[in-house]
Amino acid sequence: SLSLDLDSSFAWTTLQACSGVPTKNQTKLANGETEVHHRPKRGWIWNQFFVLEEHMGPDAQYVGKLHSNSDKGDGSVRYILSGEGAGTIFIIDEVTGDIHATKSLDRERKTHYVLHAQALDRNTEEALEPKSEFIIKVQDINDNAPKFPDGPFVATVPEMSEVGTSVLQVTATDADDPTYGNSARIVYSILQGQPYFSVDPKTGIIRTALANMDREAREHYTVVIQAKDMAGQVGGLSGSTTINITLTDVNDNPPKFPQKNYQLYVPESAQEGKPVGKIKANDEDLGINADIKYSIINSEGANMFSISTDRDTREGIISLKKALNYERKKTYTLHIEGVNTHMDPRFSYLGAFKDTATLKITVGDVDEAPVFSMDYYIMDVYENAPSGTEVGAVTARDPDSRNSPVRYILDSKEEGERYFRIDESSGVVRTTQPLDREDMPWHNITVMASEVDNPSLLSHVPVTVQILDVNDNPPEIATDEEVIVCESSRPGQVIQTVTAVDKDDFANGQRFSFALPSQLPVNPNFTLKDNEDSTASIIARRRRFNHLTQELYELPIVVWDGGEPSLSGTSTLTLRVCPCQRHGRIRLCQGEAFLSSAGLSTGALIAILLCIVILLAIVVLFITLRRSKKEPLIISEEDIRENVVTYDDEGGGEEDTEAFDIIALRNPAAAEELKFRRDVRPETRQHRGPAPSRRSPSVELDEVDVHEFIKQRLVEADMDTSVPPYDSLQTYAYEGQGSPTGSISPLDSPGTQSEQDYNYLDDWGPEFQKLAELYGAAESEVTT
Repeated sequence: SLSLDLDSSFAWTTLQACSGVPTKNQTKLANGETEVHHRPKRGWIWNQFFVLEEHMGPDAQYVGKLHSNSDKGDGSVRYILSGEGAGTIFIIDEVTGDIHATKSLDRERKTHYVLHAQALDRNTEEALEPKSEFIIKVQDINDNAPKFPDGPFVATVPEMSEVGTSVLQVTATDADDPTYGNSARIVYSILQGQPYFSVDPKTGIIRTALANMDREAREHYTVVIQAKDMAGQVGGLSGSTTINITLTDVNDNPPKFPQKNYQLYVPESAQEGKPVGKIKANDEDLGINADIKYSIINSEGANMFSISTDRDTREGIISLKKALNYERKKTYTLHIEGVNTHMDPRFSYLGAFKDTATLKITVGDVDEAPVFSMDYYIMDVYENAPSGTEVGAVTARDPDSRNSPVRYILDSKEEGERYFRIDESSGVVRTTQPLDREDMPWHNITVMASEVDNPSLLSHVPVTVQILDVNDNPPEIATDEEVIVCESSRPGQVIQTVTAVDKDDFANGQRFSFALPSQLPVNPNFTLKDNEDSTASIIARRRRFNHLTQELYELPIVVWDGGEPSLSGTSTLTLRVCPCQRHGRIRLCQGEAFLSSAGLSTGALIAILLCIVILLAIVVLFITLRRSKKEPLIISEEDIRENVVTYDDEGGGEEDTEAFDIIALRNPAAAEELKFRRDVRPETRQHRGPAPSRRSPSVELDEVDVHEFIKQRLVEADMDTSVPPYDSLQTYAYEGQGSPTGSISPLDSPGTQSEQDYNYLDDWGPEFQKLAELYGAAESEVTT
């Protein structure tokens, strides 16, 4: 077996390779038991080596010795060392097995080294013992002093704290081995800061050691704490740190005025709401503990003055609540109190945290501007009043004791100054010209007053002048549009209701009466009805109007107002006749509707019509040039084939009367004379039956059977060889006879007028609207 011989200065024990792990002569069974072999092999017997750190001797430090049972001392065994530091830090004597450390070791850098030992036969290089692992531990010495890694420190503690109040805990660290000896066992102590603070030797907690420490007396403290290892014994290493401790403020001091009596001079011209002075109470505390609220505790001062606290300077700002008057009161006494806003009940035993002071204010006499008797004036005057009419008067006085005379003037910067003037000494305001309420019902002017002895002091007062109304404007008809009259209007039908307007106010207007002018003859078309509610209705007097006969009518109307005296005015309305739909629902002229819907001006319409005319002229010219172009009937004289004759004649249409004349097929009763076709010989048809009596030609023509007449003409046209070889279109425009209603054409209507009323045609629908208008218009013309 291979054993490790330790240094004589250390105790060593022999250990098995691993407890619970089978050795070379054991086998672990499946049930967890171990079977012992009867022929065991020789195993390692090993231990730990220890070496002191920081060895400073001249020779290498002896660590231990390796030895094998196979070694007979004849040098046949060679020992080999491998692992961490082998050959550099740790060396071995191959013959004796002695191990030495060649370098000084630092436990704080590396605590142990793992190495492997082996014994070989020097001659055969065969392993005499299996390779084994062992550890060399570095033995600690006290070579590191305690340190405070987070220092220096800053801490706070409230002033007036009780003894033992915790301030801060400091912790030192020691790099030495805490499990071996007392090298890392630290004890804390205070080097500086007594008797105000103390430190717990084991935990490092700093506490207050003195009662009632006052921040106002001393605010900052420097405390030095020492940490010493070796449990504080002699020879131990130590380190220290600094703690800067500040006492925080508490409200333990009441406010104090530096003096009990103060004086302040305030001129009587001081403005209301403006600061006039300051006062301050001192408080040794800080922050909110020094906040002070000021108040005036006596009624004499509180009625005239107010006080507020400036948050930045903690001063009491005294302001004026009401205007001062030296002539009425020359001095005021103010009792001012300052109180802390944030109280600490722990210090209530110290008394009330407030203080008072007396402030005497002296009012200074100042030459003041005149004072008007009112803050503003309202005056009135009737319109159209002659120039120089008195409107009203203003009054101002000198508030000073000498009572200087006052001079009045108008502010020339305002527009109202040209309508009014003021008497300099009396303050009477008069007009400079007649005023018109309808032009401007209100005027605003400013009157200025100054002392005769001191014109630089001015006071102003606004004056409002109301212009009262008189009935000086006649009424007018309130319409800006034309009145639309439907063509189908009936007698008694209301065309439109009109109202009137009057520029005068309600007292002299808004009550109107209407009538037609009495000096004019009776209007045959329209009449007017006064509705007695400030409106009037225009009523049609006859049946039906025709915009083609007369489109515009003028109707003068006289309007009276209800003023005193009453005024009247004549307005002429323009009435436009327009065709309307059924029941007159849409009263918009067609021409106007077209223009309004198109949204075009007259110039635009003229331009559009001009463009259309130019386009039509171009089309006509193009057609004329095309017709004037003639092509030869024979395409080519050299062409021996059958000639093709081309006819490019479209015919004359209805205007071509050379081929035939259709007047014979018109209504014989309406024709002036019977004209015969030029291509057919006219002949009179023989009537069958008894010979008729002698009658007029028109009657005979009326009885002609048109159907037979047309058939006869058609046969003649087919059999006649003298007419052109192509078909000709015959137009027959005869309406026929036999209808009970007769012809509806007005061309052959009898001249006598019927007494029948055609108003029922309005109820037949839009198809008979035009017929009703034609007969109604004819009847109106006969009546006229």
